[in-house]
Amino acid sequence: MEKVVIVGSGMAGLSAGLYAGRYELSPLIVGELFGGATSSAWTIENYPGYKKIDGFDLMMKVREQVEALGGKIKDGRVESIEKISGGFALSCQDSMKIKAQSVVLAMGAARRKLNLPREDEFAKGKGVHYCITCDGPLYKNKTIAVVGGGDAAVKGLLLAVQYASKIYQVFLEKKITAEPVNYSRLEPFIGKKIEVIPETTLTSLEGQERLSAIKLSNGQGLEVDGLFIEIGAVPDVKLVEPLGVKLDNKGYIQVDNQMATSVPGVFAAGDTTSFFGSFKQDVTAAAMGAVAATSAFKYLQDKSSV
Repeated sequence: MEKVVIVGSGMAGLSAGLYAGRYELSPLIVGELFGGATSSAWTIENYPGYKKIDGFDLMMKVREQVEALGGKIKDGRVESIEKISGGFALSCQDSMKIKAQSVVLAMGAARRKLNLPREDEFAKGKGVHYCITCDGPLYKNKTIAVVGGGDAAVKGLLLAVQYASKIYQVFLEKKITAEPVNYSRLEPFIGKKIEVIPETTLTSLEGQERLSAIKLSNGQGLEVDGLFIEIGAVPDVKLVEPLGVKLDNKGYIQVDNQMATSVPGVFAAGDTTSFFGSFKQDVTAAAMGAVAATSAFKYLQDKSSV
């Protein structure tokens, strides 16, 4: 039986693995997407210690630290977790069974969708995307639309302007709500390469074999080659609801200031919680992972002394 299994290999999960390794717990980290959202980030400029670093490179550096301390990283998806005598049983997609005395949940959050007809159809390589960093280069000298007026959308736009010839930015709010430093970088492109369309939503996606146009709530119809949806994320909690882990009123895993959940021996960290509200950054994910691993260590110590 493992001492601790960490579900998720993003910043929170790897940070938990780093600290669990320092506590000599020989952590096992199981993650479906190595590096989580950070691994697909373009350039990170707000992580302490680095003036500028590629997201994947940052996660590889953390991975090296984890493995140097005896952490094991397995690619895969945990499909269920249940309580058993002495701990928990985790079942993975490859039929692998894992037993653990404690668990750290760090699954992150999934990209939020518009839930429009044909969205899933067009998202299969036919013009609808959820990551400008990943797919923006596909639209060099083409016209795209970006949905979202927050910081994530603006960061994506800063990359998209390097490729697309024309960009429509559509969002529900009255004005863009991004960090001042990011907005100041975007501002020179507004009214030139970027056409801002506030207080507006998408009503339909049009096209034959792939997306070719979008319709807006203001009555406009826009011809586009691609659409990028940057409207935040929803926590990935399907895995833990049957376990009895309590969620907060926003659907995130509820934790205390030690990252403990309502189930003894289960801890959570990163974007799957709302501990820092809507402020979700690598630095906060790393901090939560460190606290979660420390709490798991203390839990195991107390358990062994009983």
